[in-house]
Amino acid sequence: MYKKDKIKKSLKFSLLDGIFASIMTGFITDYITPYALILKAKIAEIGTLNALPNFISSFVQLKAADLTQKLGGRKKIINIFIFLHTLIGIPIILIPYLFKKNHQVLFLIIFVTLFNSLNAMAMPAWSSLIADHIPANKRGKYFGWRNKILVIVTIISSFIAGSILHIFRNNILKGFLVIFTIAFSARFISWYFLTRMYEPPLRLDKNSYFTFFEFIKRLKESNFVKFVLFVASFNFCVNLAAPFFSVFMLRDLKFNYFTYTILVTTVPLTNIFFIDRWGKIADKIGNLKIIQLNSIIISSLPFLWILNQNAIYLIFIQILSGFAWSGFGLCTNNFIYDTVTSSKRVRCIAYFNALVGFATCCGSLVGGFLVNRLPPLFSYKILTLFFISSSLRFLVALLLSKEIKEVRKTKEISNKEVFYDILGINSFK
Repeated sequence: MYKKDKIKKSLKFSLLDGIFASIMTGFITDYITPYALILKAKIAEIGTLNALPNFISSFVQLKAADLTQKLGGRKKIINIFIFLHTLIGIPIILIPYLFKKNHQVLFLIIFVTLFNSLNAMAMPAWSSLIADHIPANKRGKYFGWRNKILVIVTIISSFIAGSILHIFRNNILKGFLVIFTIAFSARFISWYFLTRMYEPPLRLDKNSYFTFFEFIKRLKESNFVKFVLFVASFNFCVNLAAPFFSVFMLRDLKFNYFTYTILVTTVPLTNIFFIDRWGKIADKIGNLKIIQLNSIIISSLPFLWILNQNAIYLIFIQILSGFAWSGFGLCTNNFIYDTVTSSKRVRCIAYFNALVGFATCCGSLVGGFLVNRLPPLFSYKILTLFFISSSLRFLVALLLSKEIKEVRKTKEISNKEVFYDILGINSFK
């Protein structure tokens, strides 16, 4: 079979992997914090639940590139660690039945940390592998199309999960047992399709090895390292508040699971309508302009939550969130693919993920430390944290992103024109 045919077939397996991985995401991601609350987690423990997995994941990824080289290929590390990642789902499901009540939150934190860390070890290799399948000038269009499909699957799965919890509201632990069993079963099927992917040969040169500290030392001269600093700093500011939106909705605003599900799925639902448009525009004008524009919008989101907490109003804020995060996330990944050569990609992605994960962890820990020590804003201490997060996001978005240069030859276009085009009001040529 020719290489082109192998890659075409591999992309089909990759899509099937993504579909079943998205089922897992829809059934678990937005429901880990509610699960912790049912297990009587305190707000500081919620912060730890969000911080520690990112902290450990950031450090294990520092060895992902070395391990990939030792194992002799990217598929090996993907297959091994995703399989182990799937198995950790079993103890997460059984926590209420295996451990005493006063230890359940602790074990949830431990198993979620293992779950995330094993997945994190595979991600640099997977990102490098999938980038080698797609030509640089088609990545925006392809990943926009692929992500759109996966977001649809995630939304449907999340709605089903929320509906199951609503049905089992009088026996909520049984509801979580059902949705998590579905989630981890889907991940096992996803792993099977990953094993079927084709791996093009990875050619390494003598310059493809560099330590983490050598990477950091290049901050002044390396455009990519400046980009990593920006994304890591922005994620720190985001995660001061991010873990506590679920707490705010369920504990403080007393939203039921149906309302909660509507709000959390509005973001990926909006993603469907815009992500492929972001991808097509990015192929024409580059990724950096889109990242900069959306970082400003994302910075405003916590402040908008302060203004009003009516559920209908919050749906519109979540629509704005989905609009901005779809472009920011897609173009952040594609900027990495554009900037880093294939031979260095596993290592650079690992270092990127390590720093962003560490910053995410620190943001969650600092947010968890501050939230009960801050003065209330409009009767809620969490709203004060939202205000701090929003303010710091603006500082990072306005200052650090300006230090980064676009790596493609692109057409000059204003933020206003980009905004109009994504809405379909007018199209640039």
